Amino acid sequence: MHDVVIRGGTIVDGTGAPRFTGDLAIDGDRIAQVGGKAGPARRDIPAEGRLVTPGWVDIHTHYDGQATWDPVLAPSSWHGATTILFGNCGVGFAPVRPAHHQALIDLMEGVEDIPGIALAEGLRWDWESFPSYLDALARLPRTIDVAAQIAHHPLRVYAMGERAINREMATEEDIALMARLTEEALRAGAFGFTTSRTDQHKTPAGELVPGRYAEHEELIAIGRAMGRAGRGAFGMLSDFEDEAAEFGWLRQVAKDSGRPVWFLLTDRSYDPERWRRLMRGIRAARQEGLALSAQVAGRPVGLILGLTTSLNPFALRESFAELARLSPAEQLARLREPAMRAAILAEEASPRLMEILPPLSRQIASRWDRMYVLGETPDYEPPPERSIAALAAKEGVDPATYCYDYLTGGDGGRMLYFPVTNYVHGDLEVVREMITDPHTVLGLSDGGAHCGVICDASLNTTMLTHWVRDRQRGERLPLEFVIKRQTSETADFFGFHDRGRLAVGKKADVNVIDFDALRPHHPEMTYDLPAGGRRLVQRVDGYDLTMVSGVPIFERGEETGARPGKLVRATA
Repeated sequence: MHDVVIRGGTIVDGTGAPRFTGDLAIDGDRIAQVGGKAGPARRDIPAEGRLVTPGWVDIHTHYDGQATWDPVLAPSSWHGATTILFGNCGVGFAPVRPAHHQALIDLMEGVEDIPGIALAEGLRWDWESFPSYLDALARLPRTIDVAAQIAHHPLRVYAMGERAINREMATEEDIALMARLTEEALRAGAFGFTTSRTDQHKTPAGELVPGRYAEHEELIAIGRAMGRAGRGAFGMLSDFEDEAAEFGWLRQVAKDSGRPVWFLLTDRSYDPERWRRLMRGIRAARQEGLALSAQVAGRPVGLILGLTTSLNPFALRESFAELARLSPAEQLARLREPAMRAAILAEEASPRLMEILPPLSRQIASRWDRMYVLGETPDYEPPPERSIAALAAKEGVDPATYCYDYLTGGDGGRMLYFPVTNYVHGDLEVVREMITDPHTVLGLSDGGAHCGVICDASLNTTMLTHWVRDRQRGERLPLEFVIKRQTSETADFFGFHDRGRLAVGKKADVNVIDFDALRPHHPEMTYDLPAGGRRLVQRVDGYDLTMVSGVPIFERGEETGARPGKLVRATA
């Protein structure tokens, strides 16, 4: 007798093969049968008219801190993710010396907009080395599986102390230590190494991150350590100011390590041809047998702007900034005062406040044509007529006035959507090209990060709702292709060999989905992080069942309380 049989569902197995109808049987934590009619079970789950898929393997999250205290890791787990990987973008919390706890909190707060007060309250710091950080993760009962990468910025601070924070050049001894610690982390179970080389990443004080200008020799040496370990992927985010130089050392890392190498790729408004040039660089490396790839997003990287979020167009004006410490209710009352409204609308964005923001985010001060009303069911490919500029013109008022009155109307919880990247041409055709390129891997959900201004953890859901079912402004994508992109392909890229497919013997991580009812909700601000820290979350309808290791963790959107999740350690 089987433990569980999911009966009569439409099975999409994660390999890209055509869907078919049949049963899925589970014994213990493994899949025992796929298709056909299974025998009796201790529990039958009817799934006629439902999709049965592998659980999503989400490779780009930032739950590095939250995973040490929170077993559920919503909203990613709400949206069908059963395995998540963090340690991305060069930020994390290990290795660390006690003297640098606050420095790493500041880095995470500045780069990923995770409230420092929540991190200070929630982190127990019962580790120093990266292996002991993994041990700390392994001790917590959890809902879904988690995995980690070793991040460059904490590694550099551990090896160099204040010299790293001041972005000084590493010595040979520093580099040797970083390489040794990277190899140690990989052998303990890290799934890779990441770094960031971008002006987009700053501390709360506006300082650039420790590894921003790390010498190529430092990164190449870390890559060689990965080669010695024989495991892990090397990932990074770069501004690519000198594209030839960046590709030069990336190719060297790929050659010396023999490991997969990836970088984040988005379409930038200031250089619309940039992404095509970078993809040509990947194809050239591939022709030489080098495992170079781009990690891409399935929608714009979009800021959520409102009075309760971290940013809005008026937050860059001095009179508005003076109200920042008020409670939401007090702030809304002041903003509705005619004198305050007039004062804010009469001002321009403050150079002082603009300087603190990452370069791409500064566009919120004036790009009313790229700012959209976020509907109750969010549209991540909004048409021009939904922009603030178009709505203001229709009403016969200037965009700033329209926007101010919209945000301060209602209960003050209204939100706008501002695509920062991947929306250069006002649609997602470039994103479709990226998603369908064979040399890209799907990522960038950023679950757990940008708590006050981005809510992209619903990416796996919108890959289905938007790209497969609802898209109106261009070509859609096949269901089997999209599910493969966020299951077997992400699992295979990073070496999660026991999951990502519905196949006999594979881990029983499963979603049962009411595809017609699948719908992400409007993002909402909650204050449930430690110390009352805030975060944007996004609920969803349509996941009838999510299982981890054969155990239901959500049924019809309700958490079951089961904790089958574990730390996953990489193996060679």
